[in-house]
Amino acid sequence: MELRRRGYDVRVGKVGDKEVDFIARRGDAVSYYQVTYLIEAQQTAEREFGAFAGIRDNWPKYVLSMDEFPQTRDGIQGMNIIDWMLAGDVARP
Repeated sequence: MELRRRGYDVRVGKVGDKEVDFIARRGDAVSYYQVTYLIEAQQTAEREFGAFAGIRDNWPKYVLSMDEFPQTRDGIQGMNIIDWMLAGDVARP
């Protein structure tokens, strides 16, 4: 709902056997989002960050969670979901 409020058309995506929680489009801009409660286990990190493995474009990719110090890897930005909501529209190209 927050992405829609920010003016994005929001879809769920699938790349191979992996699902991307949200694909947000506004005009020519695209951004991808995975959302999870916490990334406590390596298995969770692999699942959430791995969802982007088949996406070969350079649009922003985010993993949103309640982690106080979120992980970032391979150009995929981890963000605390509360910070993301308070920051406004960080997904501008």
